[in-house]
Amino acid sequence: MKAAIILKQRQVQMSEIAAPQVGEGDVLIRITALGLCGSDLATYRGINPMVSYPRIPGHEVAGEIAEVGPGVPPDFVIGSSVTVLPYTACGRCSACRIGRVNCCRYNQTMGVQRDGAATEYVVVPYEKVLRADGFTDEQLICIEPLSVGSHAVARGGVRQPDSVLVFGCGLIGLGAIAAAAFRHAEVTAVDIDDGKLQKAKALGAVNTINSRREDLRSRADQITSGDGFSVVIEAVGLGETFRSAVELGAFAGRVVYIGYPKEKVTYEPNLFVSRELDVKGSRNALLEDFEAVIDMLLTGSIDVALYVTHRYRLEQIEEALKFWDANVSEVTKIMISV
Repeated sequence: MKAAIILKQRQVQMSEIAAPQVGEGDVLIRITALGLCGSDLATYRGINPMVSYPRIPGHEVAGEIAEVGPGVPPDFVIGSSVTVLPYTACGRCSACRIGRVNCCRYNQTMGVQRDGAATEYVVVPYEKVLRADGFTDEQLICIEPLSVGSHAVARGGVRQPDSVLVFGCGLIGLGAIAAAAFRHAEVTAVDIDDGKLQKAKALGAVNTINSRREDLRSRADQITSGDGFSVVIEAVGLGETFRSAVELGAFAGRVVYIGYPKEKVTYEPNLFVSRELDVKGSRNALLEDFEAVIDMLLTGSIDVALYVTHRYRLEQIEEALKFWDANVSEVTKIMISV
């Protein structure tokens, strides 16, 4: 079967590889489409520290059940549309023992620490398969990245009448915006791109701030009457936004970090104590986050047409990555049809 393999930095090759074998409890999925993630771009650029080469990328999956192995429950019907939870969990580490399997110490995400879905078929344990009949490929490939944003919202305990500030209107940040709005919070989106801010408004943001031309502090004070935001979610990964997340949080507020900064970040530590801030990290997503996103899609509160900005075929994946590498600001989500 065909597979796209990143051989090394900025080198992609289409190859023929052996088809996967179905074992006890396994589901064979025919891949119909996949989404490219920022981690795939980092792998292509040679700057993903979690990747060894060669690597088949892709963990945002759209597919259909092609075969089931022994021991798979009967409701996994051949032909059903599905996506997958692309993470592993050891079941033994400190995170797994308390049910936080999304941040398993030994997690291996498809397309990152192990080969992914940029191929024609994958085999997945049935526990990692989510059925979503009636969903389009565009919807299916968006479920995983939207779930990452939804998980951050859950980590922040967002509820009505919270005021929520989200830094970054890429796909993860937009997922957090949609999930917070779905919970009836008042959402403010921050980015430097007006087009992305328009998408944030379409997904439920009440306020937008273009921090390139507007004074962030002044606008935040205006929106919150000087109180600060009850929840701040950082989905950029810059030292500046990491600091601002703490500075703009309300007294007794919550700060949730999704982004990975590439630099050391220094803070005014008194803010943590004087405001009694709850500061949390957010990694990957849990099954309930996937289910929450599926519910949002079923209600029509998320229009994935806002997310999928570019489309390519599997044979064009190198072209897609080259384009994204050179035009980062133009891309929200690239869909690869198989």
